[in-house]
Amino acid sequence: MNLLKLQILELIEKHKKITAVANKLGLKQPTVTYHMKSLEQDMGVKLFETRTDKIFLTEAGKAMHHYASLINRLASEAERIVYEFGTLTRGHLTIGASYVPATYLLPRVLSKFAEMNPNIGLSVSVKPAPVIKEKLMNHEIDLGIISAEPFVLPPISARNLCKDELMVIYSPDHHLAAQEKIDPGWIAASNFALHGSTSSTREMTDRWLKQHRVKLERTLELDSIEAIKQTVRQGNHIAFISKLAVQEEFRQGVLLGQAVPYNDFQRSIYCCYNKERYDSRLTEQFITALMDWNEPIQEE
Repeated sequence: MNLLKLQILELIEKHKKITAVANKLGLKQPTVTYHMKSLEQDMGVKLFETRTDKIFLTEAGKAMHHYASLINRLASEAERIVYEFGTLTRGHLTIGASYVPATYLLPRVLSKFAEMNPNIGLSVSVKPAPVIKEKLMNHEIDLGIISAEPFVLPPISARNLCKDELMVIYSPDHHLAAQEKIDPGWIAASNFALHGSTSSTREMTDRWLKQHRVKLERTLELDSIEAIKQTVRQGNHIAFISKLAVQEEFRQGVLLGQAVPYNDFQRSIYCCYNKERYDSRLTEQFITALMDWNEPIQEE
């Protein structure tokens, strides 16, 4: 069995057409067909079937696709790592980040790293923290930067970069601005801007509300942190939000806030990587930059 056959199987699952696979690999169609038949002979089972001018994987083919995808990713990673031994003047680093670190921590680091390493390609995929963890498990990304509560997920290694404190925020004109310490009852009686249902902040908010038996009377749900901040600035709503997301507004005085009262849930920003994935020189270089250049991390 060779890697080309596994690449063909993975591409057939994606494109469903021999012509598309041939074009992708720079091969002739008969060559692709030959390798498909050869792979079936190697395995002694039918892996492909034709339906309505498209090619689909059989159940056996689908089972093999899982391992073919993993082998192809590892082969690509091996090629990249070996290349990096020769030089750090070229290469590519793939980062997955949840929304808060992607928006409020990474931009400065990415900009400076790109400036100092102009031939290093950088790509960032912004997804919820559970998706980033899954991508790390599947060797789809080199690094994950996520906001999360403490977790144990072998073989993921997580380095705590800084706290991600949950704040209750309000405008200077809101009546809560006059309170030295906020009581959960006052939160219940306020207009509340909620994060979208897939947000980790929303999940923590829901748990806090349940823990303290708080039932919100008037809510507005928004999927964007920036939209939530703008809504709160109007003066009629409050919200729970990451302290990292409102540092600039706090400095300007357009928003005020304090730690969520009686909050037992601790969340941090983690730099994560898969311990089964080779720790490359390029990855090490970026982690060092992340630790050295990010002002919020140094302030903790």
